[in-house]
Amino acid sequence: MTDPFRLDGRTALVTGANTGIGQAIAIAMAEAGASVIAAARSSLDQTLDLIAARGLKARGLNLPLDDPKPAAETLLTLGPLDILVNNAGIIRRADSLDFTEADWDAVIDVNLKAVFFLSQAFARQAFARKAGGAIVSIASLLSFQGGIRVPSYTASKHGVAGLTKVLANEWAAKGINVNAIAPGYIVTNNTEPLRADPDRSKAILDRIPAGRWGEPSDIAGAAVFLASPAARYIHGVILPVDGGWLAR
Repeated sequence: MTDPFRLDGRTALVTGANTGIGQAIAIAMAEAGASVIAAARSSLDQTLDLIAARGLKARGLNLPLDDPKPAAETLLTLGPLDILVNNAGIIRRADSLDFTEADWDAVIDVNLKAVFFLSQAFARQAFARKAGGAIVSIASLLSFQGGIRVPSYTASKHGVAGLTKVLANEWAAKGINVNAIAPGYIVTNNTEPLRADPDRSKAILDRIPAGRWGEPSDIAGAAVFLASPAARYIHGVILPVDGGWLAR
């Protein structure tokens, strides 16, 4: 019997795969049998080396997302894709009274606009070859909550949740599964300022039933699942992987 959790024969594009969650997802998808295209605007050498150390192969792709339309056009040149992981994201922190238009636009372009236009290009390619596929976007706990001093990030992640639902409504019957993962507090570059603040870090840990910060690998398994045949009847879900944070 074919393992429904395997990704053999599928090609996956993972954005923001140079570090953190994206890197862990790229590795996990390669381990699950996918041909992985690891994309980022920074060096992908570490990710490619980690995959190669497992006896697997992947290729790197320079893909800046601050201007999403050219990135979407690049996607159309990559050949058939079966899986798109919209992981790349940035964050800007400032009091809302002091937040600049430049910081607002930068975050929205990468975290939300790029998610839509890459998803659109992926779907166009899939429909042109009469194939299905899976889109997994990385949302956030701030898809459900407000956060503090991150207005554009919160808006963008609420938007990712909304896009996940509308695209699922439009594309589920056409064979594309569109879902998202809402990571909790994970050890990444984005959370480094929180972990470096003893009071904030303690307050966060005190609320997490699992009693620890999450690791990028905790998100990777959920991404492989949502991209796999095992999740073929799952559409429009924003799956929290948060150590129980939202249950508190």
